[in-house]
Amino acid sequence: MAEGVVGRLRPRVGSWRSVLRHGPASAVWALLVAILILPIAMFLVIAISPRLLGQGDQWFTLRAFARVLSPSLLPAAVNSVSVALAAGVGAVVVGAAMAWLEQRTDLPGRRLWSGMMFSLMLAPSYLIALGWERLLEPAGVLDVLGLHAAWLRGHFYGPLGVSVVLGVKGLPFAYLAIAGALRGLGDEFEDAARVHGGGPVTGLRISASLLAPAFWSAFAIVFAESVSDFGVADTLAHDAHFPVLTYTLYTAIDAFPVDFPVAAAIGWVLLGLAGLAILAQNLAMRGRAYQVLGGRTRQVRRRHLGVVPRLSALAGATMVGIVGVGIPLLGALAASLFVGMGTLAASPTLTLDNYRRVLESAALHAPLAYSAEMAFVTAFLAVGLGLVCARALSTTGNRLSGRILDLMLLTAVALPGIVFAAGYIFTYNLPIMNRMGIHIYGTSLLLLLGYVATALPSTARVLVGSVSQLQSSMGQAARVHGAGAIRAWFSSSLPLLARPILNAWLLTFSATLLELPVSQLLYPPGSPPVSVGITKALSAYDLGGGTAMEVVSIALVLVVMGATWLGWRLLAPRGWKRIGEAR
Repeated sequence: MAEGVVGRLRPRVGSWRSVLRHGPASAVWALLVAILILPIAMFLVIAISPRLLGQGDQWFTLRAFARVLSPSLLPAAVNSVSVALAAGVGAVVVGAAMAWLEQRTDLPGRRLWSGMMFSLMLAPSYLIALGWERLLEPAGVLDVLGLHAAWLRGHFYGPLGVSVVLGVKGLPFAYLAIAGALRGLGDEFEDAARVHGGGPVTGLRISASLLAPAFWSAFAIVFAESVSDFGVADTLAHDAHFPVLTYTLYTAIDAFPVDFPVAAAIGWVLLGLAGLAILAQNLAMRGRAYQVLGGRTRQVRRRHLGVVPRLSALAGATMVGIVGVGIPLLGALAASLFVGMGTLAASPTLTLDNYRRVLESAALHAPLAYSAEMAFVTAFLAVGLGLVCARALSTTGNRLSGRILDLMLLTAVALPGIVFAAGYIFTYNLPIMNRMGIHIYGTSLLLLLGYVATALPSTARVLVGSVSQLQSSMGQAARVHGAGAIRAWFSSSLPLLARPILNAWLLTFSATLLELPVSQLLYPPGSPPVSVGITKALSAYDLGGGTAMEVVSIALVLVVMGATWLGWRLLAPRGWKRIGEAR
C-alpha cells in the first residue's frame, strides 16, 4: 500500500524537478517569442490576411501588395533599391581601398584611418545627414561663410546625397568584412603571378578574385542596411522630397486611420530586398572555392609607397574622412554655435546660447536624460539576455533548439527597426491584449521592449564568440569545491568574459541612446527620446537647439565610454585586465 502511494508520488516529484530545471529556459524562450517573433509575425500576416486580426473582410488577399506596386508607391521602392545599390557598390570600393592601404602599405597614420571607421559606426545615419544639411541648407554654414553653393545643394538634396550618406554609414561594415579577409591572404598568389610574367595589375586582379566572398558579403550587408535605413529617410530624403520605402511605411503607420495592411506589405518588400542581396551573394559564390589559409601562408610584406602614390593615398583617405566625419561634424558644431542659422530673419550670431538652452530648458535636456536612462537599462537587459542566448548557441548549436534560436536571431538582425516598431504598435494595441491584462501600449515599457528586441540579436552575436570559448570544466571545478551555480559563474566565467561584456554593453548603450526608428514610433506621449527631440527641434526650425542636442548627445556617449574604460582600468582586478592582452 505504502509502496503504491510512493510510486504514484514519484512522477509528481520528478515533474516538479523538471519544471524547476527547465523553467528558466522556458521563461527565456517565452520572452524571446514575445519580443522577437510574435509582434513581427502578427504584423506581417496583416498584408495577406487582414480579417484574421480584424483589419479587413478578406481571409486572403494581395491587395496591399498591389497598392505598394501602384504608381503612387512604386517610385519609393525603385528609389530605395537604386540608392542601396549605389551605396553598396561605393562602400565596397572605398572600403576595399582603405583596407588595402591600411594592411598592405606603409601609409602614414594607418591607425587613425582605421579608428575613423569605428567612429563612423557610432554615428547614426540621421546625424550624418543632418550635419550635411546644416552645411548646405539656405542660410547654412556655407552661406554664412560667404560660400554660396546652391549648385551643390541642388545636386546633394536628392539621390546623390542619400546615396553618399548611406554609403558613408555602410563603409565601416564593408571595411571590416574586407579587412578580415585581406588579413588572411598572403603574398604567394601575387608572387606567383609575377613569376609567370604578370604585373602588379595582374596580382591585384588575382587577389581581388580571391576576396570575392568578402566583397559580396560587404555588399549584401551595406545593401540590406541601406534599403532598411530610416534615419536618412526621415531627414535628408524627406527634406529633398525623395520618397523611399521606410518613410512610406512610417507615413502608413502615422496616418489616421492607420493603414496596417500597406505598412505590412512594405515590411514584406523590405525583407524580400534584404533576402535578395543574400541570395545574390550565395549564387555568386556557388561552385567556387576560396580556401587560401594553410600551413604555407606567408606573412605579407608592406609595400613602400613612393612620393606620388603616398600623396594620392593620403588625399583619398583624407577625403573619405572629410566626407564621412569632417563635414557632418563641422555642420553640427557650426550650427550649434550660431543663433539664427538656417533662417532669413537675421544674420547669424556666434554664441553659446544654444548649449545653455539645452542644459536649462526641460524641453531640450529632458529627452537626453530620458534616453540615457532607457539606454542604461536596455544595455543591461540586452547583455544579460545576450549571454543566455550566446550560451545556448554555443552549447546546443547542433540541436534543434539551437538551430531555431540561431535562425531567430539571424532573422531579427535582417529586420529593419521600423518594421520592429510597427509590429509592436499593432500587436500590443490589439483588443485581445487588453483582455489579457497587458496594457503597455503607449508606455515606456513598450519602448524598452522595442529597444531590447532590436539590440538583442547583435549583442548576442557579439558575445557568442567569447562564450563559445569557455570550457565547461571550469564551472564544474568550482561546483566541486562547494560553489553554487551563481557563485561558480561569477568566479570562473565572469573574469574571462568581463571585457567582451563591457564592449557589448558600451555598443548597446551608444546605439540605443541615439536610436531613431523605434523611438519615433513607440515613445510614450510627453516623453520623447533624444533622437525624437532633435528631429522635433529641427522641424520647428530651432536649428541651433537641435544641433546642440546632437553635439551634447555625442559628447555624452564619449564621456560614458571614457568613464567606463577608466573605471575598468582603475577598478577591475589585475587578472581580469590581463586576459586577452598581448604581451
